[in-house]
Amino acid sequence: MATATTSTDFETVIGVEVHAQLLTRSKMFCSCSSSYAASPPNTHVCPICLGMPGVLPVINRRAVEMTIMTGLALNCEIAAEAKFDRKNYHYPDLMKGYQISEYDMPICQNGWLDIEVEGRHKRIGITRVHLEEDTARLLHVKNAAGEEYSLVDVNRSGVPLMEIVSEPDLRSAEEARAYLVKLRQILRWIGASAANMEEGNMRCEPNVSIRPRGANEFGAKVELKNINSFRHAYDAIRFEEKRQREVVLAGGKIQQETRGWREDIGVAVPQRSKEFAHDYRYFPEPDLPPLAIGREWVEEILAGMPELPDTRRARFTQQYGLSDYDAGVLTGSRSLAEFFEATLVEWSQLAADLDQAQAAKTVANWLQSDVSRLLNARAVDIGDESVKVTPRHLAELLELVRAGTINATAGKQVLDVVFETGADPESVVAERGLAQIGAGDEVTGVIEQVLAANPKAVEDYRRGKQEAVKFLVGQVMRETRGRANAHLVTEMLVEKLG
Repeated sequence: MATATTSTDFETVIGVEVHAQLLTRSKMFCSCSSSYAASPPNTHVCPICLGMPGVLPVINRRAVEMTIMTGLALNCEIAAEAKFDRKNYHYPDLMKGYQISEYDMPICQNGWLDIEVEGRHKRIGITRVHLEEDTARLLHVKNAAGEEYSLVDVNRSGVPLMEIVSEPDLRSAEEARAYLVKLRQILRWIGASAANMEEGNMRCEPNVSIRPRGANEFGAKVELKNINSFRHAYDAIRFEEKRQREVVLAGGKIQQETRGWREDIGVAVPQRSKEFAHDYRYFPEPDLPPLAIGREWVEEILAGMPELPDTRRARFTQQYGLSDYDAGVLTGSRSLAEFFEATLVEWSQLAADLDQAQAAKTVANWLQSDVSRLLNARAVDIGDESVKVTPRHLAELLELVRAGTINATAGKQVLDVVFETGADPESVVAERGLAQIGAGDEVTGVIEQVLAANPKAVEDYRRGKQEAVKFLVGQVMRETRGRANAHLVTEMLVEKLG
């Protein structure tokens, strides 16, 4: 007797298309500036990106280099020859009525990217990385009478756009999110793209389908558009896989189509039937020659690339003895990883007897706690020009703490000042009187005052309540504004109480 199919009998299959604007100074096929975000509409335009008749595009060499760099970072094969094609479709934001893209001869293909989800490692195939131009931008507005209309801002038209297409190897919204986060990390790490989804310079379009668990054939896929954050990508995929299962369980059939994600209502709404390659009538771009990509050029680009995050993470655990967690946090961004190592170099120059493993753990702790607290409060990255604390500053501060000149509490106060002003840590300690007090008359006097003012705590300690001494230490530290050595104060208190 056959059993009824349930929602758990389906497997979700996901592939992701990601578009990332490249960090070039000019557009893909003309000399207009690509830094348009803060500019008035239609001010970064010329006859080429306006799509005027008779104009001729010129390939942006730097955009090609960045695409090759991305392909290398994603373990792709770099083609010896690539070409541009015309992709024909007619939208109001497409100035020429076609887009210059790459079809059957992309620059990069057959790569992979490793992700980690809940401790599980998985390799996701990269089908291709190709180069194209971005479209203009439509602004949908409403006038005082409530009438809706659209305006076209051409500033974005022609900005270099890289498309990264994954294999359908993802099986859950969690895996798709991990893939997007890892891809963004790499794009930022190599300096190819700002990869900020909220700002629109990285966009993703998941393709979602379901199939009976254990089946080999793919189901009809639905492409999800209008996604501008990792959370929305996750929510849209979860919605779509649930919707498709409900349709199939009700006896319906999934249509291959494009749906737009409405984050305001949490629903993917139909937009149009999904196009196929022949719908775009691709043909070679007649105004651009094929790209010849020599191995010498590829090797030159490879030699100039930074150590990639996975490689650096592994090195941090091996060279410095850091945990996988600490190494993962420190390699979350290239600027943070470089700040960490630069601080260690500066600190080793200040202290010849420095234990590298212990110092590495100390630097990692400060970066993940107090430095991170200050960065998050100002919503900045440690590599931003506005950040005034330097690796030398942090190294000097940590040496002051290690040498006992100040304690950790005072060190946090010094860091706050240095972060805001860029002042030298030693001068901050001197100006604010934060140096630790030794076992002199000042500490002895404060201890006697605290004992006299807290007879109950003294009696509690003498009755065997060891916790009472911690209270008394806290009172001494308060009276000395944190300048006393807590360990020394504890010893002196125990001696007097005994």
